[in-house]
Amino acid sequence: MQAITVLFDLDGVIIDTEPQYDIFWRKIEKDYQLGIENFEHIIKGTTTPDILKKYFSHLSVEEQNKIADANFEWEKQMDFIPIPGALEFIENLKKKNIKIGLVTSSDDQKLKLVFKALNFDETFDTVVSADRITIGKPHPMCYLLAAKDLNSSPEKCIVFEDSFQGIEAGNAAGMRVIGLSTTNPEESIKDKVNRVIPNFEGICVDDLI
Repeated sequence: MQAITVLFDLDGVIIDTEPQYDIFWRKIEKDYQLGIENFEHIIKGTTTPDILKKYFSHLSVEEQNKIADANFEWEKQMDFIPIPGALEFIENLKKKNIKIGLVTSSDDQKLKLVFKALNFDETFDTVVSADRITIGKPHPMCYLLAAKDLNSSPEKCIVFEDSFQGIEAGNAAGMRVIGLSTTNPEESIKDKVNRVIPNFEGICVDDLI
């Protein structure tokens, strides 16, 4: 079997949280009167620091921190519902001794919540969170760092992503990208990825080889 490495985004790929984030960021956009249509969709795949820097830099640091704190409080009451077939697919990869990594725009405090809820403490061979990078998606830094962690060349890596930002990051890293149509419709991402899947149900590990 050809040696491959599989890298997963988190929200919209492993867990179905994007609709919950939509509610939070839609309210924030309205509260701060940004006047940006579909703001909650534009920022998908972006780290919270990058969101604050790009869209809320006109606010004081104190006010920006309030938004970040509110985001974490929101995350603490979120439901971390697995995408259909995701946990089984990950388990099958582990059974075949395929190296897997988590590459997410979430920070470590959010990941602690997710890992506790889904018993992920020993699941991934590496985790690249927002706290480990200086430039977020769509920059490829996060995916290249994960490949380096696992001693894998980019061309041997397969990325699972749902957001435009994440897909761009995977492509920029020189990796094969499989898009999930959980956040964006298949028509909008199919020309940017190698393959589109609705979820992981019926996806065989051997299909990746």
